[in-house]
Amino acid sequence: MDWNARILEQFTWHWQQQARPRLDGLTDEEYLWEPAPNSWSIRPGGIDWAYPEPQPAPVTTIAWRFGHLLVGVFGARVASHFGGPPVDYQSYDYPTTATDALARLDEVVGSWVDGVQHLDEQAWARPVGEAEGPWAAEPMVTLVLHIHREAIHHLAEIALLRDLWAHRGR
Repeated sequence: MDWNARILEQFTWHWQQQARPRLDGLTDEEYLWEPAPNSWSIRPGGIDWAYPEPQPAPVTTIAWRFGHLLVGVFGARVASHFGGPPVDYQSYDYPTTATDALARLDEVVGSWVDGVQHLDEQAWARPVGEAEGPWAAEPMVTLVLHIHREAIHHLAEIALLRDLWAHRGR
């Protein structure tokens, strides 16, 4: 069995058939729209966040969710596991336009998929290492499946925000 293809399909089917087509036509106004008071977004100084996270957690904008996907979900993992450029939440130059955000997401998703495609049986079983903090001993397959679930989750949230945007004020 081609395990790489099966594991990748978990994410790539969703990305190609549902998530990426739903991002077409995203405007800057929609990208930065704050659907609730005090929403978290990206700002000229970076991305909104707090630790510990307030309860209840603020609603986040499409831009914030893109920032999370670009840095915390894909970017850091591409950097630490597949030789991509280093990224972190504090120093990342967050995209302020929908066009830039989409281009960057397409690029980092492509890098992620390329990296996962080239994993061999030994790499799937190898511990992910200190880049993953308390999960350092977990095998790569566990990380890949987790990243796919995270990406699908956040992309579905973006789709919902797009629906709310389309029906606002009606």
